[in-house]
Amino acid sequence: MVKHIILWQLKDELSAEEKEAAKKAIKEGLEGLKDQIPEICQIKVNINGLETSNADVMLDSSFKTAEDLAVYANHPKHVAVAIGVVKPNTKSRTCLDFEE
Repeated sequence: MVKHIILWQLKDELSAEEKEAAKKAIKEGLEGLKDQIPEICQIKVNINGLETSNADVMLDSSFKTAEDLAVYANHPKHVAVAIGVVKPNTKSRTCLDFEE
């Protein structure tokens, strides 16, 4: 099993209301890919970090193989969410991919 974990920080210039809306849109967009991209085994987006967190959004996803992760990464529906929802609202991205 291949895990794909992403942590994002939202842009500083977003208001509190804009940040909440962005987090919900990112969650809905990414989790909505589960039924559209068959290579996804599991996908969950956490947007309710504690005050001690220094990230705003976490993606936790699983794939059977690294090749399946590559299919997901390049899939047009994923690219549309990344370009249309994630990138306009985030200032930083940290990724860790690993095999379990």
